[in-house]
Amino acid sequence: MQSEASAVDAYLGSLPARRREAISKVRKVVLANLPEGFEEGMIFGMLGYYVPLSRFAETHNGRPLSYVALASQERHMSLYLMGVYADPEVEAWFHERVAADGKELDMGKSCVRFRAVDDLALDVIGEAVARFSVDEFIELYERARA
Repeated sequence: MQSEASAVDAYLGSLPARRREAISKVRKVVLANLPEGFEEGMIFGMLGYYVPLSRFAETHNGRPLSYVALASQERHMSLYLMGVYADPEVEAWFHERVAADGKELDMGKSCVRFRAVDDLALDVIGEAVARFSVDEFIELYERARA
C-alpha cells in the first residue's frame, strides 16, 4: 500500500492515529541512529532513508540507494532494513539479537513486519540502523552488484 504523499509530514499526517504513533516511534529510533550522510524523504510511497543521488548516482534504477524504509501497509507496518538483508553475517546477528531480546521476529528478506511498537526490539533496530556508514553501505551494494 503506497502513499501518494510527497513529504514526510504529509505521510505521517495521513495515517490513522494509532499507526501514526507507532510509525513515529520507530522513525525516532531510526533518526537517532542513522549515520551521517543518509537522508530522509519519501521513496516508493514510504518514509525512506537513503544515500542521496548527489553522493552516489550509479544505482540499478536511477533512484537513491535505499538503506531503511518505514511504511504503514494494509495489514501491518513494515520496517525495511537493506543493510541486514544485504549482509549474511549481519542478518544472522540481527536474528540472534532479536531472539535474545525475547521478541518474535516476523521478517521477510529485508522487511520486518509489526502490528505494534511493542513487537519490535527497538534497541536492536537502532544498532542495525547504525551498523553501516554511507561509504560502507555503498561498498556493500557495489559488491552485491558485481
